[in-house]
Amino acid sequence: MAVSADRAPDRTPASARLRPRAWSRSDPAAVLTAARHIADELKDGLGGAGTRAAARGVRRLLDADRVGLVDLSGRPVWAPAPPEDERAAKDLVEEVLHSETKGGRPPLLALPLHVHDELAGVLVVVGAVRRSALREASGWIVDALERARLEASAEQAAQAELRALRAEISPHFVYNALTVISALVSSEPDRSRELMIDFADYIRYSLARHGEYTTVAEEFRAIETYLALQRAVLGERLQVQVRVAPEVLAVALPYLVLQPLVENAIRHGIEPRAGTGHVQVRGEAEGNDCVISVEDDGLGMDPVLVEEILAGRGGADSVGIANVDRRLRNVYGPWYGLVVETAPDEGTRVVVRIPRFQPGVVPG
Repeated sequence: MAVSADRAPDRTPASARLRPRAWSRSDPAAVLTAARHIADELKDGLGGAGTRAAARGVRRLLDADRVGLVDLSGRPVWAPAPPEDERAAKDLVEEVLHSETKGGRPPLLALPLHVHDELAGVLVVVGAVRRSALREASGWIVDALERARLEASAEQAAQAELRALRAEISPHFVYNALTVISALVSSEPDRSRELMIDFADYIRYSLARHGEYTTVAEEFRAIETYLALQRAVLGERLQVQVRVAPEVLAVALPYLVLQPLVENAIRHGIEPRAGTGHVQVRGEAEGNDCVISVEDDGLGMDPVLVEEILAGRGGADSVGIANVDRRLRNVYGPWYGLVVETAPDEGTRVVVRIPRFQPGVVPG
């Protein structure tokens, strides 16, 4: 087709001419299809592989210049690319993550994404987009995240029950403990009797039916029982120090949170190394928080491996620490959880920080 020579030149910016065409808002079927595709891409949450595709879908649906989806880490996934003033967008995201309220003004707006009254992330939109459309889009995203969380929770619950049946108590540890106790029956009957009582207490606490929450005092009592058995197994190779401040003994926390951390320190830090290893467990108050640390001078780990473990990708031997981190975040919010300080050959220190008082967290 010939082009008229007297046609006015197109002075539209290249970025606008390359902008993808939005779905027609007058076509309900197309809008619903778009929403379904976005939900499918978010099946693994805001940190999943489909986040960028979901951001592209939201951008196209809103006819926006740019769209960012941000998880609780604060790292945005942009479609098609970060805005020119990326610093302003980052500051806005941090503001919304901390305030949990909408922020910004056109052409840069951000809405918090709440899933079951918990902050799950932030939707950032750059461009001339109506606030009503932005609220609608954020609602679709929240619905998708709620569905994904429910599906993930069901799967995790099924896996957790199976793991609890198979590996809540290490068969290796049970065998070693009973072997030591049986060897002491003749030579040291009194100590054998004490260790058998400790073993019974350990089994009862680990397997008995508990409420969802217990107290720091009960968790430390279980830890001391477990450590008594481990000292009998490892002998002089294991040196232990346990200190807990009286003011935190009554603090409520999820059941069986601390013992996996102590077990991890011994199994992966102390047992594989040569010579004597030390484990320190401390609990103290810091303002309105209770801070509990489990520290060993064992082999340590690569920090990159720790990130994989906390993300649930560390393999069967590291399920315990990932479960503890996830349970703490679920109970107390995304700003809580485990802090792990480690390096190869430098030992490991795991810190648990929880509120001393949390509504709804009551020992059962």
